[in-house]
Amino acid sequence: METTIQVSKDLRETLQKRKLAEKESYEEVIWDLIEDAMEISEETKKEIEEAREEFRKGKVKPLSQVKRDLGL
Repeated sequence: METTIQVSKDLRETLQKRKLAEKESYEEVIWDLIEDAMEISEETKKEIEEAREEFRKGKVKPLSQVKRDLGL
């Protein structure tokens, strides 16, 4: 089922600027934004897991140690 949504003038202008082609629809722009957000989310989850693994392996230093090493 298709529907119409209302957006502010500012949002419409922002969506217009994000179009990759003049004929690209706002729906395509919105889907691209959603896809980008999902990719970032998955990438962030991966980075968090990698950081946890480094922590478990003891490959991290406390901030106080890093400051000492840098002479701060």
